[in-house]
Amino acid sequence: MSSKNEPVEIYGAPGSPYTRKMLAILRFRRVPYILGWDGHMVSGTETRPAPKVSIIPIMYFATDSVVKEVAVDSTPIIRRLERDYKKRSVIPTHPALAFVNFLIEDFADEWVTKFMFHYRWAHDEDAKHAAPLLAFWHNPTLDPETAEAGAARFAERQIGRLGVVGSNETTGPLIESSFARLIDILDALIMRQGYVLGARPSSADFGLFGQLTQLCQVEPTSYKVAGRRPRVRAWVDRLEDLSGLEVEDDAWLTANEVGPALAPLLGEVGRVYAPCLIANATAIAAGELTFETQIDGKVWTQDVFPYQAKCLAEIRAAYEALDASARAQVNEWFAGTGCEALISD
Repeated sequence: MSSKNEPVEIYGAPGSPYTRKMLAILRFRRVPYILGWDGHMVSGTETRPAPKVSIIPIMYFATDSVVKEVAVDSTPIIRRLERDYKKRSVIPTHPALAFVNFLIEDFADEWVTKFMFHYRWAHDEDAKHAAPLLAFWHNPTLDPETAEAGAARFAERQIGRLGVVGSNETTGPLIESSFARLIDILDALIMRQGYVLGARPSSADFGLFGQLTQLCQVEPTSYKVAGRRPRVRAWVDRLEDLSGLEVEDDAWLTANEVGPALAPLLGEVGRVYAPCLIANATAIAAGELTFETQIDGKVWTQDVFPYQAKCLAEIRAAYEALDASARAQVNEWFAGTGCEALISD
């Protein structure tokens, strides 16, 4: 069996948005896989090296030797799958639209995850709901006392990390208002065309989907907010497994459709994510440990986040790699959305 015909191995957890994102992509792309919940690996773990950074999902790919290749970080893994498996791509063929897809996926991974973490741990009701789930997602055979102790330890650790993602008393209302707007934006977008970038799913859809599996299906408070737009919850349920969906390769938005269709979503990216990314990168360059900026006319303050400085650099590098025609197209779509700041010096 060739390495590409061997199943991809994925190890994660049901409460991990990025695990759900990657599982849904593997299903849609019809890539054979083996799933292990919460690190419970198949036999032969000596052939599976530990990742340099312990984040989930952890994925393993076959090589020409018995030792598997380990990978984490969903966006690079998606691009690897694009190279290895040619059918049912999740990346638009047009370079300018592919760049917009990259930006929206990044927005989902790095901004919408603030919604998920905030709603899971900032509200007492949600934290008490999530903690035992996380224990039993890890091991459903735990006795009540062990599960309760494990849930308490995990909740304490995660609540202590709220500042890392930017959830605090100052930013909480901004996070919640942005989430409510996103639900409204997606409701209109899904009604218009089915998916974010046209009549077929992209990695941007799956990035949003991963976070929304928790926000629309797990966390009580965000569930109530999303419940105003049941279309979005139904869309999330459907994206879980699109292996049976037949798609047209060219069912993406046309260049003339992108501006009108995506203006509200790009406007939200420019309204909240762009100023956060830029202020964070500026603070890191100056050697600061925290940063403060204005988002939507209000104060946003949090600890610096080095990974998101890398995100901004990669967005700008991807834009610079476009040819002049594609850059001009992106500029046209971004005009007036606030996203212009992400690609300017």
